[in-house]
Amino acid sequence: MTLPAPSLEHIGDLTVFVAAPIEAGNVTGLNSRGKRRIIPITGGTLAGPRLQGHVLPGGADFQIVVSETSADLDARYLIALDGPEHAGQHIFVQNRALRRGSAADIAKLVRGEPVDPAAIYFRCVPTFEVSSPALQWLTDSIFVGTGARFPDRVEISLFRVA
Repeated sequence: MTLPAPSLEHIGDLTVFVAAPIEAGNVTGLNSRGKRRIIPITGGTLAGPRLQGHVLPGGADFQIVVSETSADLDARYLIALDGPEHAGQHIFVQNRALRRGSAADIAKLVRGEPVDPAAIYFRCVPTFEVSSPALQWLTDSIFVGTGARFPDRVEISLFRVA
Protein backbone atom coordinates (compact mmCIF):
# COMPACT_ATOMS: atom_id res chain seq x y z
CA MET A 1 0.00 0.00 0.00
CA THR A 2 1.31 3.43 -0.95
CA LEU A 3 0.09 6.29 1.22
CA PRO A 4 -0.52 9.74 -0.25
CA ALA A 5 2.39 12.17 -0.31
CA PRO A 6 2.18 14.97 2.23
CA SER A 7 1.47 18.49 1.07
CA LEU A 8 3.30 21.65 2.10
CA GLU A 9 1.72 24.76 3.62
CA HIS A 10 3.81 27.91 3.25
CA ILE A 11 4.04 29.60 6.66
CA GLY A 12 6.52 32.36 5.97
CA ASP A 13 9.79 33.70 4.68
CA LEU A 14 12.77 34.46 6.88
CA THR A 15 15.58 36.86 6.13
CA VAL A 16 18.41 36.36 8.63
CA PHE A 17 21.28 38.84 8.59
CA VAL A 18 24.72 37.48 9.48
CA ALA A 19 28.16 38.77 10.38
CA ALA A 20 31.51 37.45 9.17
CA PRO A 21 32.16 33.77 9.93
CA ILE A 22 34.41 32.80 12.82
CA GLU A 23 36.65 29.90 11.83
CA ALA A 24 37.24 27.80 14.97
CA GLY A 25 39.38 25.13 13.29
CA ASN A 26 39.18 21.38 12.84
CA VAL A 27 37.38 19.50 15.58
CA THR A 28 37.59 15.86 16.48
CA GLY A 29 35.55 13.59 18.67
CA LEU A 30 32.78 11.07 18.65
CA ASN A 31 30.22 13.40 17.04
CA SER A 32 32.50 15.86 15.25
CA ARG A 33 33.93 15.40 11.83
CA GLY A 34 35.21 18.58 10.27
CA LYS A 35 35.93 22.25 10.57
CA ARG A 36 33.86 24.27 13.06
CA ARG A 37 32.54 27.56 11.72
CA ILE A 38 30.33 29.92 13.73
CA ILE A 39 28.34 32.61 11.98
CA PRO A 40 26.82 35.28 14.26
CA ILE A 41 23.21 36.26 13.58
CA THR A 42 22.66 40.01 13.77
CA GLY A 43 18.93 40.38 13.02
CA GLY A 44 16.32 39.76 10.38
CA THR A 45 12.63 39.47 9.61
CA LEU A 46 9.85 36.89 9.43
CA ALA A 47 6.98 37.60 7.04
CA GLY A 48 4.11 35.20 6.58
CA PRO A 49 0.34 34.90 6.48
CA ARG A 50 0.09 33.83 10.15
CA LEU A 51 3.29 35.19 11.68
CA GLN A 52 5.30 38.39 11.37
CA GLY A 53 8.27 39.37 13.46
CA HIS A 54 11.93 40.16 13.66
CA VAL A 55 14.97 38.03 14.39
CA LEU A 56 16.79 39.26 17.47
CA PRO A 57 20.57 39.65 17.39
CA GLY A 58 22.58 37.18 19.44
CA GLY A 59 21.90 33.87 17.75
CA ALA A 60 24.38 31.96 15.62
CA ASP A 61 24.76 29.23 13.04
CA PHE A 62 27.11 26.55 14.43
CA GLN A 63 28.40 24.78 11.33
CA ILE A 64 30.50 21.70 10.82
CA VAL A 65 32.13 21.90 7.41
CA VAL A 66 32.31 18.26 6.39
CA SER A 67 34.14 18.75 3.10
CA GLU A 68 34.84 21.43 0.51
CA THR A 69 31.36 20.74 -0.91
CA SER A 70 29.07 20.27 2.10
CA ALA A 71 28.28 21.55 5.58
CA ASP A 72 26.02 20.50 8.45
CA LEU A 73 24.30 23.63 9.79
CA ASP A 74 22.73 24.18 13.22
CA ALA A 75 21.31 27.70 13.60
CA ARG A 76 19.71 28.86 16.85
CA TYR A 77 17.99 32.19 17.30
CA LEU A 78 14.99 34.00 18.76
CA ILE A 79 12.16 35.68 16.85
CA ALA A 80 10.14 38.46 18.51
CA LEU A 81 6.66 38.50 17.02
CA ASP A 82 4.94 41.66 15.82
CA GLY A 83 1.30 42.54 15.32
CA PRO A 84 -1.63 42.79 17.69
CA GLU A 85 -2.31 39.05 17.90
CA HIS A 86 1.20 37.99 18.99
CA ALA A 87 2.92 41.20 20.14
CA GLY A 88 5.43 40.56 22.90
CA GLN A 89 5.66 36.82 22.22
CA HIS A 90 8.79 34.96 21.15
CA ILE A 91 9.66 31.85 19.18
CA PHE A 92 12.94 30.05 19.77
CA VAL A 93 14.16 28.41 16.56
CA GLN A 94 16.62 25.57 16.13
CA ASN A 95 17.16 25.07 12.43
CA ARG A 96 19.18 22.05 11.28
CA ALA A 97 20.20 22.16 7.64
CA LEU A 98 22.32 20.59 4.93
CA ARG A 99 24.08 22.81 2.42
CA ARG A 100 26.07 21.45 -0.49
CA GLY A 101 27.36 22.64 -3.81
CA SER A 102 30.39 22.50 -6.03
CA ALA A 103 33.74 23.22 -4.40
CA ALA A 104 34.04 26.41 -6.46
CA ASP A 105 30.60 27.71 -5.44
CA ILE A 106 31.08 26.87 -1.77
CA ALA A 107 34.46 28.66 -1.82
CA LYS A 108 32.70 31.75 -3.22
CA LEU A 109 30.14 31.63 -0.40
CA VAL A 110 32.91 31.42 2.20
CA ARG A 111 34.63 34.45 0.64
CA GLY A 112 31.34 36.37 0.80
CA GLU A 113 30.79 36.36 -2.95
CA PRO A 114 27.32 35.92 -4.48
CA VAL A 115 26.36 32.51 -5.85
CA ASP A 116 23.22 31.62 -7.80
CA PRO A 117 20.92 29.95 -5.22
CA ALA A 118 19.93 27.35 -7.83
CA ALA A 119 23.53 26.05 -7.74
CA ILE A 120 23.37 25.24 -4.01
CA TYR A 121 21.31 22.53 -2.31
CA PHE A 122 20.15 24.14 0.96
CA ARG A 123 17.36 22.36 2.86
CA CYS A 124 16.43 22.66 6.53
CA VAL A 125 14.25 21.18 9.26
CA PRO A 126 13.40 23.83 11.87
CA THR A 127 11.90 23.11 15.27
CA PHE A 128 10.27 25.67 17.51
CA GLU A 129 9.82 26.37 21.21
CA VAL A 130 6.93 28.61 22.24
CA SER A 131 5.40 29.78 25.51
CA SER A 132 2.04 30.95 24.16
CA PRO A 133 -0.83 28.44 23.74
CA ALA A 134 -1.80 30.34 20.58
CA LEU A 135 1.52 29.31 19.02
CA GLN A 136 1.39 25.65 20.10
CA TRP A 137 0.66 24.66 16.48
CA LEU A 138 4.36 25.34 15.77
CA THR A 139 5.30 22.43 18.04
CA ASP A 140 2.66 20.01 16.76
CA SER A 141 3.88 19.62 13.17
CA ILE A 142 7.00 18.96 11.16
CA PHE A 143 8.44 21.87 9.20
CA VAL A 144 10.88 21.99 6.30
CA GLY A 145 12.46 24.80 4.41
CA THR A 146 14.54 25.76 1.46
CA GLY A 147 17.27 28.34 1.77
CA ALA A 148 19.74 30.53 -0.04
CA ARG A 149 22.97 32.07 1.30
CA PHE A 150 23.93 35.58 0.27
CA PRO A 151 27.00 37.57 1.38
CA ASP A 152 25.17 39.35 4.23
CA ARG A 153 22.14 37.16 4.87
CA VAL A 154 20.33 33.85 4.59
CA GLU A 155 16.85 33.66 3.08
CA ILE A 156 14.60 30.73 3.99
CA SER A 157 11.08 29.80 2.92
CA LEU A 158 9.36 27.75 5.63
CA PHE A 159 6.65 25.12 5.11
CA ARG A 160 4.51 23.00 7.44
CA VAL A 161 4.27 19.39 6.29
CA ALA A 162 0.50 18.78 6.13
